[in-house]
Amino acid sequence: MNAGRLLSRVTVIPALLVVAWLTVSLPLLFAGALRPAPALALFAPVAAVVLWLGLRSGPGPEGGPAGGRDGGGDAGGRDRDAAPWWPVASVFGVTAAFLALQVVMRSEQIIVRRDPASYVQFATWLTAHGSLPIPLMEQAFGGPDAALSYESPAFYQEGGAIVPQFMAGLPLVLTLGGWAGGTHGILLAAPLLGALCVLSFAGLVARLVGVRWAPAGALLLALTLPMLYVSRSTFSELPAIVLLTGGLSLMHDARREQGRRADLKAFLAGLALGLIVLVRIDGLRDVLPVFVFAGLYVARRRRIGWWTGGGLLLGVAAGLTEGFGMSRPYLNYLEASLRPLLAIAAVIVAGTVIMVAALRDDRAGPRIRRAAGAVAHSRAPGAAAVLTVLVMLGFALRPLVQTVRRPPATPDDETNVRFIETVQRIQHLPLDGTRQYSELSLHWVSWYIGLPALLLATLGAALLVRRLLRGRSAVWLLPYAMVVWTTTQVLIRPGITPDHPWASRRLIGLVIPGLLLFAVFASAWAVRRVRRLGYSPRVTRTVAVAGVGLTLVPIALTSGGYLVTRTEQHEVAAVEGMCGALGPRSSVVVVERSTADRFLQVVRGMCGTPAARAADGATQDDVRRVAGRVRAAGRRPVIMAATADQVAPYGPPSRVLELRTRQDGRTLTAPPGGTWGLAMEVWIAEPPAS
Repeated sequence: MNAGRLLSRVTVIPALLVVAWLTVSLPLLFAGALRPAPALALFAPVAAVVLWLGLRSGPGPEGGPAGGRDGGGDAGGRDRDAAPWWPVASVFGVTAAFLALQVVMRSEQIIVRRDPASYVQFATWLTAHGSLPIPLMEQAFGGPDAALSYESPAFYQEGGAIVPQFMAGLPLVLTLGGWAGGTHGILLAAPLLGALCVLSFAGLVARLVGVRWAPAGALLLALTLPMLYVSRSTFSELPAIVLLTGGLSLMHDARREQGRRADLKAFLAGLALGLIVLVRIDGLRDVLPVFVFAGLYVARRRRIGWWTGGGLLLGVAAGLTEGFGMSRPYLNYLEASLRPLLAIAAVIVAGTVIMVAALRDDRAGPRIRRAAGAVAHSRAPGAAAVLTVLVMLGFALRPLVQTVRRPPATPDDETNVRFIETVQRIQHLPLDGTRQYSELSLHWVSWYIGLPALLLATLGAALLVRRLLRGRSAVWLLPYAMVVWTTTQVLIRPGITPDHPWASRRLIGLVIPGLLLFAVFASAWAVRRVRRLGYSPRVTRTVAVAGVGLTLVPIALTSGGYLVTRTEQHEVAAVEGMCGALGPRSSVVVVERSTADRFLQVVRGMCGTPAARAADGATQDDVRRVAGRVRAAGRRPVIMAATADQVAPYGPPSRVLELRTRQDGRTLTAPPGGTWGLAMEVWIAEPPAS
């Protein structure tokens, strides 16, 4: 096997394995039987079949490798056949170095403050129990009691049980790490998934731009601060990126196949892209262009369109079924944004059906095709390229004409307002907790990928839209549509608490990889122009290296400090010590809000100890009464809080957790840098028997 084909195959393996695992684990979760023996026994044959279908290849549509110059550079089959080994070795080297660095620098976010720890606790429960929802364990407190509540952030009390907040895709993947190595195995899954993101992205660059450009793509993505950030903790963006880049690569490969091979690869591509919804509910927005793309193939009477659409619908259906079946409180919380998204999806599906019918109609179809041909030979492609530049300029100038605010509408919104005001005080900014800073969204992008890459990405997008409207570079149609569709919506409304680096996770899902893909394409286009002007290969290579270096420097300057900064350390040891101090047959009642928010599910899931919190309005007498009911149930009551004086009324205080570490800093109007201190204590007391 030559170098290019090796890279092509290796870079889709991560997505194929994730597809196989989610295909097996989700039904087992629905059945309440997600245990190692049945899961791994089913996963092995399913993975073998998926890998065989996704990796086998045959001659292209013309009897040989397809691609050529229409791929937008030296991409395509001929480039893969002639590729040297150095780009492949470089991609593997970048991936391995990234993995090694991230393993060393990984965080230990397991105490619930933000999403990564919530995902860890979700996965911890699945690792040990293999089923949902999480029982309240009320009998450990003597039965139901109005003085007790069982919910905490990201863990809703619903229908007599605890329901985790998020979609199950990432926790299902993390469960493998939990079975292999407990909590440390779950945490190590993040760097591994991050490295697979880098590898998969390199494969997409190799297909669309050229194998020789794959190392540049891998290095640029690996060094961006958001990529470093999300792959040190358990963020849902990680498997979503693997499925996205792998799905697009599989779709590209399906175009080069014939017959049943093309159909099955297209089905796997659609399934991978659809399963993004199982990982992130807003992935539904990202994959809507795939349905339109499949419709275009159906309109051309190509079976590959039916297979792509079938895989996509199956993956989306799996995500929505899990969401509405097991994460309903979370979707209810997102109702204000989810309802419009579902409405948009319905409109696009209906519009696609109408489009297919029109294109297949004997009268309308030829007219539409003639109109498309007229557009290709008109000034529209050039106008679209100019419009692309103007849109990006508009986003850049947006802060001069708009200040985005959102008045709080829910208790969570009120909490965010207070948080933003806290950060504003620290940074000496005007106090306005309703500020969303969304008008700075393109500036956020420039912080992380640098101005040279942003300008190159704009050039690349302009060149591509002109090519596509002229009927060229068809392999770029779906990647271009997905990147532009999602990037535009994210830049208009990021929809995230605007502190950084936290808010950068909204960009890393598709915006930053997509813009870097466009930037690499523009760099390759510039190098080809230099070559066509008659310059020697040495000069051409120098231009290519200089271009990549110019793009890389701003990225490295932003991420340089973060590259070697460790945060969120020692949490695992601290929690293990706390669990040991709780002892057997304990029932924990947390009487202080912050400790309950952070530790209720930690105690329940990692310590295996029933845990509840004092309900609003509960008095010390209520807590003592509950302690008596715990003893009557044959268990040991333990009162928990953040300070000794908070538990002293119930018995002699004992400190069971003391943590001094660092957390990522928070910025609102400048690139992130530096860390903040993080200190936590947990105290317990055991009420004496009356």
